[in-house]
Amino acid sequence: GIHEYFRRLSGDRFVNQMRETLLQRLLSEFEQNSRPDWPWFEEVLSYANAKLPHALILGGRWGGGHPRALEVGLKSLSWLVQQQRAEAGHFRPIGSNGFHRRGEQRAQFDQQPIEAYTTVAACIEAWYATGDDTWMGEARRAFEWFLGCNDLGQPLYDATTGGCFDALHIDRVNLNQGAESTLSF
Repeated sequence: GIHEYFRRLSGDRFVNQMRETLLQRLLSEFEQNSRPDWPWFEEVLSYANAKLPHALILGGRWGGGHPRALEVGLKSLSWLVQQQRAEAGHFRPIGSNGFHRRGEQRAQFDQQPIEAYTTVAACIEAWYATGDDTWMGEARRAFEWFLGCNDLGQPLYDATTGGCFDALHIDRVNLNQGAESTLSF
């Protein structure tokens, strides 16, 4: 949100200080919780996961740059996309029916559209930061989840309505088309 705000009002000192405070807080959480096998900000992967590395990548690129923020953002996003890759290679977001605690089995379902959206957005920002086409490939993989490249082989985007279904359950698509899901698509 701060990044978007600065597109209009880049000279706001208070908001710039807030951005720095929040970047430092994210970096601190990463340093406190990260382990070699779990380079993450907290003990659980839960909801809209890719927003954390996305914020650091943005913070690392803009406002004078912050190399450590960019480094941690790219490292944590790289790990996250690996966690969200099915054995068959397609995008498999962390399920909301239990999420994924460190050292425990991850929830496979219910898979939420916001996870694909946040991953696409973060990977595109990583591509802008690095120029590495691997990130565009990861963005595409996450986006294709909406189109049926997922565990059930069923699209979540509904071309008839322009909406997006709310979740991928273990055995079906949730046919509700809520605002969050549609905006995520």
